[in-house]
Amino acid sequence: MYTQERTTMSNLVVGGPVAVNSYDNAIVAALVENRPVMLVHAFNGGYLRPAELREESHDKGVQLATALDPATKEAQGHLWYITPAGFFGQRPLYFLESAAGQVSPEPSGTSASTGTGTADAGRGDDGMPKPKRRRITVHQEAPKTTADTVQVGLPDKVADKWRGKNGAPEDTQLWVVTVTPWGGITFVPITHPDAILGFKDYAVTPNSEVRLTYNWGGDFTGTVINTFYPRLPNEWNVPYHHVFT
Repeated sequence: MYTQERTTMSNLVVGGPVAVNSYDNAIVAALVENRPVMLVHAFNGGYLRPAELREESHDKGVQLATALDPATKEAQGHLWYITPAGFFGQRPLYFLESAAGQVSPEPSGTSASTGTGTADAGRGDDGMPKPKRRRITVHQEAPKTTADTVQVGLPDKVADKWRGKNGAPEDTQLWVVTVTPWGGITFVPITHPDAILGFKDYAVTPNSEVRLTYNWGGDFTGTVINTFYPRLPNEWNVPYHHVFT
């Protein structure tokens, strides 16, 4: 079923002790090629989408949707970039960036006029400025209460409690991405290593609110209930909860 785009890469160690040797092209595309993917939940086949798709929104969270409506598809609200962002010890770190509402790069030469040097988010291999994308940001005090959700926004646009404690706004946006033994991926924030990306009240239902939950698995591989399968856009009609049983 998934052989048409299989990569020849094998034994690629990404984010942890588990090697990617299943030739899953979606994991390789997401973590190595930085291609946008759907993040499909292992339990009920729903996918993650920002609660608000507009680029002006920076204080809304993420929800689990089970139907891919035309508006979400048109706005690329079903797609995420897992963008490299340095290292935590020997583990690579990533940003989880939404393809919805990304800000187009400024014309060449205009970023220097701000005087801050931060307007240019870097340049790609083609020399063009990279687009600024809204990232999943966690609450400083999560997961103490079920009210601590996540926000999707630019580093300087999210609310104060979603900014880094140590002077770096990105603190609360850095994730350890681990490939699990069962072929999915999990997300652990570096600010809360005992937590994992999950759902409010542990309810994996349509429109569930994404938040940090305690990682009952006890390690970076997490638990099955908090596992996501990256899927390329051409694979979004696969009945995941029947395939992965």
